[in-house]
Amino acid sequence: MQVESRKFKTNAREALQDENLKQALGKVKDGFIGKRAAAVQLVPEWQQIRSEARTIKNHVLENLDHYLLAYESAVQSHGGQVHWAATADDASQIIVDICRSCDATTVTKGKSMVGEEAGLNEALAEAGIEPIETDLGEYIIQLAKEAPSHIIAPAIHKTREQVSDLFYLHHAHYGLTERLTDRSALVNEARSVLREKFRAADVGITGANFLIAETGQHVLVTNEGNGDLTSNLPRVQIVIVGIEKVVPTLEDASCLLRLLARSATGQHFSNYTSLMCGPRREGEADGPDAFHVVLVDNHRTEMLAGELREMLRCFRCGACLNHCPVYGAIGGHAYGWVYPGPMGSVVTPAMVGNENAPDLPHACTLNGRCAEVCPMSIPLPELLREHRRRSFVQSLQTPGARYGLGIWAALAARPRLYRAVTGLGVALLWRLGRRRGAFRRLPLAGAWTRGRDLPAPQGRKTFMSLHRKSGNTRPDVNFRHTRGSDVDGAD
Repeated sequence: MQVESRKFKTNAREALQDENLKQALGKVKDGFIGKRAAAVQLVPEWQQIRSEARTIKNHVLENLDHYLLAYESAVQSHGGQVHWAATADDASQIIVDICRSCDATTVTKGKSMVGEEAGLNEALAEAGIEPIETDLGEYIIQLAKEAPSHIIAPAIHKTREQVSDLFYLHHAHYGLTERLTDRSALVNEARSVLREKFRAADVGITGANFLIAETGQHVLVTNEGNGDLTSNLPRVQIVIVGIEKVVPTLEDASCLLRLLARSATGQHFSNYTSLMCGPRREGEADGPDAFHVVLVDNHRTEMLAGELREMLRCFRCGACLNHCPVYGAIGGHAYGWVYPGPMGSVVTPAMVGNENAPDLPHACTLNGRCAEVCPMSIPLPELLREHRRRSFVQSLQTPGARYGLGIWAALAARPRLYRAVTGLGVALLWRLGRRRGAFRRLPLAGAWTRGRDLPAPQGRKTFMSLHRKSGNTRPDVNFRHTRGSDVDGAD
């Protein structure tokens, strides 16, 4: 997939003007948030499960080589093959070679974000092999020739009317010439088209939510059942997955599964949670003749060895996207690569380089909501600040931004000067804006005032001076609670 993260500012401005996108995001965002909150409230031990999950994944990351080798050995004992891909290009080439070795012409695919990392669809098409997405959202965006805009709901940015137009345009050659608008009817039409694709495919490719080192199984979680059909009907099955997805035992996977669906969609459990391993055995009614797993590194070991290590706990639930005010305003395509939202603003620079995604670490208000709802307790704001530090060291900001940060740092290091300057600024803004109550234009605040008014201070004193006057010289403001209580009611 082409990296367009350098265009973030332009993409974001265009997204804010897209009325269809506003309509689509407005309908779906509140549903994700509300359903998650309701599901979590029914689990009184939620925080205990989060703590256990964090411990499990931290242990895995400390011993990643051991568990990956154990998983490989277990897969081989079941008759499967494991392939190691150092880069995204290596992963796509390995899969193309497997498909060529069995003379495949068509491939059905389940939703896989690692497959998007590897540009798998493009690689297959270049090799003369037709990839067919079978997840409904992925199928829709494949027809639209677009990338996913959400890691669990790829077509979240599409309205029902847009989907209707796509089906009307692309399904006519199947004899489906009626323009449908009912949601159930659209789903049934897609199902009727994909049914024949499942039957005809030579190879099935899916991702995996977890890899079980103890048994050699992989866990596949879907709501549509397309992953099971993709895995069992073709004669060759391929699983493409990041190396961080391994866990020691089935019991460990069950702990993580208690968090996954509730965080992603607000379900207690997804409709289909399947455990698979190896090719079909003698006497079994279904399953592939050959089974392959492609383990993808693609900069993950670099993250493992550095300050971004905690990001490898992520199991791609999408909760941080759903609760992010920035993502909720501009959608996923503005981020310019596979992973959007807060987790994408950490992962993308790590995988494609800060120089190719300089604005993503700054596409955040640092309100901390993402960290509060993350089921794996990933400190996303801290990791974004680490990227900002690296960007400063690499001189990736504009000269004006670097100059401004230099001034801020000089003031912040001198408390008396800081209080004097901010006090003067607040008094001046109060005097200039007290009559109207807000500013429509203000130097150095053009990005804000282009779309909204900036409220004037309600008095001539700063918060710091008011606090000092009350006798407390060390203000202890709990910013966490100024954002409102956490939706799970326990943070």
